[in-house]
Amino acid sequence: MINSKIRIIFIWITLFSIAMAFLETSVAVYLRKLYYPGGFDFPLKIMDKDIMIVEIFRELATLIMLLGAGFIAGRNRTEKFGLFLYSFAVWDIFYYIFLKVILDWPPSIVTWDILFLIPTTWVGPVIAPVIVSVAMIASAILISKSTSNNIQTKINLTEWLLLIVGSIILVIGFTYDYIRFMLEYFSFAEIFTPSKIQALMAKALLYVPQSFPWLIFIAGMGLILFGMNLFYLRNLKK
Repeated sequence: MINSKIRIIFIWITLFSIAMAFLETSVAVYLRKLYYPGGFDFPLKIMDKDIMIVEIFRELATLIMLLGAGFIAGRNRTEKFGLFLYSFAVWDIFYYIFLKVILDWPPSIVTWDILFLIPTTWVGPVIAPVIVSVAMIASAILISKSTSNNIQTKINLTEWLLLIVGSIILVIGFTYDYIRFMLEYFSFAEIFTPSKIQALMAKALLYVPQSFPWLIFIAGMGLILFGMNLFYLRNLKK
């Protein structure tokens, strides 16, 4: 059972994350009205270099704010991590909820979207990041229940390795299709080179998602869920 103090923290983290999601949606609405007045779709439209750079740093700022919310609210490292997961997940889910309410987008859960631009372009059907977010919320609740019972609760090395490797595999899954396309024109290192941003943007105009690597996605999610299951069972015994 999560104690009353942690429940209050969850309420405020939820409100903060929903507000952050609305801000994120607002920016997406402005950009789509500017570059996609007929509705967002691939291939991408060319974006002003200055706006592109601002977008990258805006994404970085958003991640720092969500990470900061968890670290400010948590009492130890494990709880801070769990609250960051929760904040990120609520933000992501409500971002799509607000997009649907305001722009009636996405038309379906399998519609492709650009998820992030750091360190390169992430793409995938909308349902994929939502699945990740649901798993993050479940993980955050498990962590908070454990730290409520024992503030000394920690994620051990094996569990961290499973979470980290699983997360890396998920990133590979979300960037796989775009990198596969870009490797036709650039070396792997050039895809992540800031000085190549204009050349990358020019070729990105030709990119249309072909397929999402669900097997890679399932493998990554499997490792993450296995790690959290180990964490839960270990602390359940205590």
